[in-house]
Amino acid sequence: MSVMVARKKVVRKWEKLPGRNTFCCDGRIMMARQKGIFYLTLFLILGTCALFFAFECRYLAVQLSPAIPVFAAVLFLFAMATLLRTSFSDPGVIPRALPDEAAFIEMEIEATNGTVPQGQRPPPRIKNFQINNQIVKLKYCYTCKIFRPPRASHCSICDNCVERFDHHCPWVGNCVGKRNYRYFYLFILSLSLLTIYIFTFNIVYVALKSLKIGFLNTLKETPGSCSLSLTPLTVLEVLICFFTLWSVVGLTGFHTFLVALNQTTNEDIKGSWTGKNRVQNPYSHGNIVKNCCEVLCGPLPPSVLDRRGILQQEESTAPEESCPRAPSAPEPSVSSVFSLQVPAPSLSNTETLEEKQQTSGELPVPSQDAGQAEH
Repeated sequence: MSVMVARKKVVRKWEKLPGRNTFCCDGRIMMARQKGIFYLTLFLILGTCALFFAFECRYLAVQLSPAIPVFAAVLFLFAMATLLRTSFSDPGVIPRALPDEAAFIEMEIEATNGTVPQGQRPPPRIKNFQINNQIVKLKYCYTCKIFRPPRASHCSICDNCVERFDHHCPWVGNCVGKRNYRYFYLFILSLSLLTIYIFTFNIVYVALKSLKIGFLNTLKETPGSCSLSLTPLTVLEVLICFFTLWSVVGLTGFHTFLVALNQTTNEDIKGSWTGKNRVQNPYSHGNIVKNCCEVLCGPLPPSVLDRRGILQQEESTAPEESCPRAPSAPEPSVSSVFSLQVPAPSLSNTETLEEKQQTSGELPVPSQDAGQAEH
């Protein structure tokens, strides 16, 4: 008798998810595929802070206060934590419709719009949704086969619909959406403070050294200072400080403006609430404090991807001989296997029943079990 052994191979859902994302640590980390600029961001932050802690912090801690490197370390750790949280999390990806769901939606659309004659352009697939007594249009995504929720949009880089889509940021290597926008804002805010802090104390360091040994001697002795020196490390730190002050600080101011109005970058670029129609933003509370509390302090929705869920697939292996048998014994078929599960009456019981019926002269009455067996 042979036994077919079936082993179940555990497959995580993240291995089968569509889109252009990459996953690490068994699906715990989710990022975009283009991560080169993200590594550049890490290099710039780590490199600038390493130069500052290596050259300026030791001198300033002795001359001014030991709290200077401590506060710089707190800002650095907070900026790195929010950066990694933004980069490694699900921004709010909306799962694509299953084949049955997509077919049902297509049937609804055909029933609503009717059959479109050949050569004519089909009408746009739009649903109207009311929010705060204002009509908002829900657009149909031809890739995900769903009607996108309000404020959602399809990212062409990650090839996913993201809830409350703000923008795709290559500097963090991920989309910025509903589930990681607050961490993105805290990252750029803390990075702006860290850059201003380092730039300011670089100037203080140069000023203190210049009072003792002169400005020219200070430039020669401090390759890590944020001054115009021919030392390559100095030039590198000057460039990092300059571009960071102009870009990150300006970006923080822009997103502070968006948070105060409860808008997204995508809505601001498209002019959704300031266009020709002058439609009022239905998501704004009309109060800066309420808008900031909703965006930065509101409840964080859980991920709907379930990317670490388990999909079980059976893998059949070769039959294993559990006990010896005769070579002429036939393999039991499926029908015979199921027939073995129903016990048949033995021959002795059948003969005894017929003998009793013949001696008694009564006609045989079919029992309930016999009737069921005939059926």
